[in-house]
Amino acid sequence: MSSHAGHGHHDAHTHAHAHSHGPGAAGAGTEFDWSVMGPMLEQEAELNSGPYEEAARWIAALPTAPEVRRVLDIGSGPGVVTCLLAEVFPEAEVVAVDPTPALLERTEARARRLGLGDRVRTLQAELPQEADRLGEADLIWAGNSLHHMGDQRAALAGFAGLLRPGGTVALLEGGLPTRRLPRDLGIGRPGLEARMDAASAARFDRMRTELPDAKREAEDWSALIAAVGLTPQGTRSFLLDLPAPLSAPARDHVITKLTREYEVFGELLDAEDRAVLERLLDPEDPEGAHHRSDVYLLTARTVHLGRRD
Repeated sequence: MSSHAGHGHHDAHTHAHAHSHGPGAAGAGTEFDWSVMGPMLEQEAELNSGPYEEAARWIAALPTAPEVRRVLDIGSGPGVVTCLLAEVFPEAEVVAVDPTPALLERTEARARRLGLGDRVRTLQAELPQEADRLGEADLIWAGNSLHHMGDQRAALAGFAGLLRPGGTVALLEGGLPTRRLPRDLGIGRPGLEARMDAASAARFDRMRTELPDAKREAEDWSALIAAVGLTPQGTRSFLLDLPAPLSAPARDHVITKLTREYEVFGELLDAEDRAVLERLLDPEDPEGAHHRSDVYLLTARTVHLGRRD
């Protein structure tokens, strides 16, 4: 199991083993340099903290919201959202669940810095096979993590079984592809990001088919929530809208993500698009992302809720 995408986790499915609270490793976590990936995932989650906080506060304000005493953050990555959940639910113990020790260490360090160390816990676990180690919860936050499990229906049913009566699953899946560049850059063919989306989708499909126990599932998330015995409680999308000109941290994040995407699925693009990406990533090129005034960051995260009656 891996998510860490932008949470997110996500996007382009380019973190460890795919998209990102953003992605982590589905194995022992040794194939990535986490001293590099960890800060990248943390930066991504911090930039998306506004939409994530909006989503968490929406859940907390629902008339049907349970008293939240224990939260599981599934695929927690570097713990940005874990700590955010601890702030939004101040009476709760929040457990960061991730297979990657280096990311759990970042979570623990972040919780200590924010004065949350007494309520934030970490649990190294491979999901879904170690779901029985998670314990009960009033809220399960699954940020772009379910799609990294081969049998999504069975995994979600497992989450449902961990909920206390009145408890909620918050499933972050879907949303919109991130946009960072104008359709016509003035170099290369217009529509580069649309073609990058297609390459990302092809890679994501391959990732899904290679997962253990992979089963195809129509991505009707509310129907899937109902199919595992939960009551759908609504779906909302939350916008991240950082217009041009970007702040230095947001621009650095865009460049880091474009670099990662070039490395991960650049071979699925044609030679002309690869050449344009190389120019965009060249700090000396005046048409590159380091210097352009038209680089922005726009995406939407979608949250689907299910309640155990």
